[in-house]
Amino acid sequence: MSRRKTDEEYSRTKTYKFFRWLSGVKDPYIDSLELQPQEEKKESEEVILEHLHDEELALEKVYDVSHNRFVNVFERVYKLVAALFCVLMLVGLLMCVSFLPENGSADTVRSNVVVDRYIENGLEETGAVNIVSGMILTYRAFDTFGETNVLFIATCCVMIMLMMDEKLLEKAEKQNDRRFEPKDDVILRLVASFLCPIIFIFAIYIMLNGHLSPGGGFSGGAVLGAGMILYVNAFGFKKTQRFFNEQIYKVAKITALCMYGLIGSYFYITGANGIANHIPLGIPGHILSSGIILPINVAVGLEVACTMYAFYALFRRGGL
Repeated sequence: MSRRKTDEEYSRTKTYKFFRWLSGVKDPYIDSLELQPQEEKKESEEVILEHLHDEELALEKVYDVSHNRFVNVFERVYKLVAALFCVLMLVGLLMCVSFLPENGSADTVRSNVVVDRYIENGLEETGAVNIVSGMILTYRAFDTFGETNVLFIATCCVMIMLMMDEKLLEKAEKQNDRRFEPKDDVILRLVASFLCPIIFIFAIYIMLNGHLSPGGGFSGGAVLGAGMILYVNAFGFKKTQRFFNEQIYKVAKITALCMYGLIGSYFYITGANGIANHIPLGIPGHILSSGIILPINVAVGLEVACTMYAFYALFRRGGL
């Protein structure tokens, strides 16, 4: 029959020492080896200058661009191709211009077809009372989609250049981004609390009513973005992020662009191939009318508003 060891006896066993080392409590080599601290290596000024000279020689041999045959050939071919491309583009543009009719001629398509089509058949074909909205979001919807993509790409570029890491952003917030402005201005907050709801409602009205009266996605989005900038100036980023943070921004911006792309692609494909478009135009003058114009106005408005707010936020603090 084995007897139970005391704590003192157990502490001298190899099992105890092994489990202490395994758990990281005790290192068996501490205090058992003589270790001398490493002295910092100091080089004389002559040795340092010699190293710098060797480095310059190596760079001249390895990165000698002026005597690199491959680089020289590439630069010559690049210049030749660039010049040829510019000449071909210039010739193509001049040929296109040469085929254009004379300004003011009665035979020009611009004078006798396009304008008359917009005015006479615009309401019937688009369902929009506002001829301008019907023109830019149906007849020229592809151009407007390109402009919306420009806004998206511009925002992405600004985010790449100015987006800050979350830790640096938190540090900047603690240092206060209002060093040169009054913080928690009572007058600004009072005015913003009264104006911001009115601005938001008016922006939504402009976006949803763009097919019935002057307005639309671009103007409504600009008003909405201005309202958000006023709100964040008055109440700060922390309060704004309660209802509009980075995640909501990404979802709204990407969803708006994809929605425009899907609706527009369906409209382009059916129109280009003579296929019947099954999106109803509704009754002209009603809020739910004009086919694709109403949802596209909403998508463009969200895109413009997100772009305006993102530009302000990124230039102001480096984050949304």
